[in-house]
Amino acid sequence: MTSAAPGVRTPASVEWPTLGLALVIVGGLLALTWWHEALPWFVLLPLGAYFGAWYSSLQHEIVHGHPTPSPRLNTLMGSLPVLLWLPFGIYRSTHLAHHADEHLTDPLDDPESYYVTASNWRRLGRWRRGLLLARNSLLGRLTLGSLDIVLTFLWDQARAILADAPGVRRAWLAHVAALALWLGWLALAGMPLWQYVLLVAWPATSLMLVRSFLEHQARPTVDQRTVIVEAGPLMRLLYLNNNLHLVHHVRPGLPWYRLPEAYARDRAGWRGRNDGYVFEGGYGEILRRYAFRAKEPPVHPFIDDRTGETAPTAAY
Repeated sequence: MTSAAPGVRTPASVEWPTLGLALVIVGGLLALTWWHEALPWFVLLPLGAYFGAWYSSLQHEIVHGHPTPSPRLNTLMGSLPVLLWLPFGIYRSTHLAHHADEHLTDPLDDPESYYVTASNWRRLGRWRRGLLLARNSLLGRLTLGSLDIVLTFLWDQARAILADAPGVRRAWLAHVAALALWLGWLALAGMPLWQYVLLVAWPATSLMLVRSFLEHQARPTVDQRTVIVEAGPLMRLLYLNNNLHLVHHVRPGLPWYRLPEAYARDRAGWRGRNDGYVFEGGYGEILRRYAFRAKEPPVHPFIDDRTGETAPTAAY
């Protein structure tokens, strides 16, 4: 095994569990879209959401260098635009930047932070403050929050394209090419784009936001910023064990199927390491506690503006 970049693992050989999983996920998406007319919407919606979010979890695994020694093959495997709006190249660069753990939750340096600085909060209008408060409840995150996150991301990307930010235009060109192929497949399958958006892309995006909802909290000690969710088998599989998020951040090159073993070997140690930031009841406990209640204020408790600018917006 070699390390290509911080947070990236280059395996010495093919990781067959992940490759097999990729075939199952992509095959499932192709089957769902091809036979969409045979399925009632109340069946297609949960399956579309699950398989779409499952593919996003696979993309996360690929970002970290899995499952083959070939970066080109891995990139090809991760570039299917299932969510439509997210270029794989942009996700890869922002997510690896997020793995600079000393900056976790910092709204100026962590692209995946959901916090704002106190100075930025004071500049926001009333409607924008209300939206940030609403998306800090779980149901708010899944509805208004998902739309806000996607639209804000696209707006930031448009500005980055106009400014010719490094790598952005190239990532979007690759994404547009892949998107043309995927939309061509949907047309061949006879699935209307509006139906795909409502039954696959949007609910899959929202389902991914369940995972990221409580992944990080603002704390002075780095390891106390990252959660452990002791989830059930369906959600563990959906998120490829990334519910054990502290283990992933400490050992980002570990493949998804090795994370439970690493956690089980020292469960008490991991739980002590993040000072008990643990949800033993899984995502059901998170839903019960935060469905309608904000998990915390949006303002970061100890970081304020240094430059007046924020980190580039990331997807999750």
